[in-house]
Amino acid sequence: MANACTALGVSRATFYRSLKPKKEPEKKARAAPKRRLSDPERANILDVLNSERFVDLAPSQVYARLLDDGIYLCSVSTMYRILRTAGAVLERRRQRRHREYKKPELLATAPNQVWSWDITKVRGPEKLVYFHLYVIIDIYSRYVVGWLVADRESGALAEALIQECCNRQKIEHNQLIIHSDRGAAMKSKPVSDLLEVLQVTKSLSRPRVSNDNPYSESQFKTLKYHPAFPDRFGCLEDSRIFCQSFFHWYNNVHYHSSLALLTPSTIHNQQSAAILEQRANVLQNAHALNPERFVKGIPKPAQPLTAAWINPPQFNQTEMGALSSAERSHLGTQALAMPAAKQAT
Repeated sequence: MANACTALGVSRATFYRSLKPKKEPEKKARAAPKRRLSDPERANILDVLNSERFVDLAPSQVYARLLDDGIYLCSVSTMYRILRTAGAVLERRRQRRHREYKKPELLATAPNQVWSWDITKVRGPEKLVYFHLYVIIDIYSRYVVGWLVADRESGALAEALIQECCNRQKIEHNQLIIHSDRGAAMKSKPVSDLLEVLQVTKSLSRPRVSNDNPYSESQFKTLKYHPAFPDRFGCLEDSRIFCQSFFHWYNNVHYHSSLALLTPSTIHNQQSAAILEQRANVLQNAHALNPERFVKGIPKPAQPLTAAWINPPQFNQTEMGALSSAERSHLGTQALAMPAAKQAT
């Protein structure tokens, strides 16, 4: 257990403390206030509020009418408390009930296991003129496997793009999960039919939950914060020329901060071993020349994570201790251990 705590960076004292159930302090029975209304008085007030004369009136209206009749039963706030205790303070209007959606939990431990795709708008030559940029990204390697720019959002265009990307990446049946939000194109019949034919699993974000699709959102931010990204594009062809240049840079030149400063194409094509070995040799030579500058010994190059998650599951200290080292490595730093007392039900 000591080794597990060291690997997770958790203090052993914290871990063992979390295993002991906390004793809740004994609650002393509270004496009833002397000014409290008796049960018969409260029942009489409830009967008055539910009477035919007052059943459709707010407590403040009932209070005023009773005063005009020379009757005082209790304050308005006490009326509300009595009604609340009886479960009679409710919203009368019909309320829309939102369906509960399951949180997507997706894991990729290699390229072409989980893709994420989305559509963003870019400004055209005039006000209220927009072009639609479709982008499909591999969440493990951050590699953009396909994109297109069109003048509209269409399920048929999305179907063609997904088909082309699957052919180019040689996706086999039951190999891939493709994740997106719940836009019209994402839920369209052409896309659904294509994924069924290709035997690609479709995953959708929960409504109104932006962080269910973080990889696409992050990639769009990188695009729109790029120094060369224009305020407006002159025409559709202009936007396509820019995107062709940008995505070549993003895949093959850009050193990604989440990939141990490797390029997405290096990770996607599984060519990182030689580069990391070369970086290790450079750092070892630098240490040999000036060892006094490296107080912690020979530096090592950063290593990319072995897994990428969308909504990693949360584990408490006991559950984390039960995981194997390979499973903890797959979780990386995203599934932070929770105290046992705060474990979700």
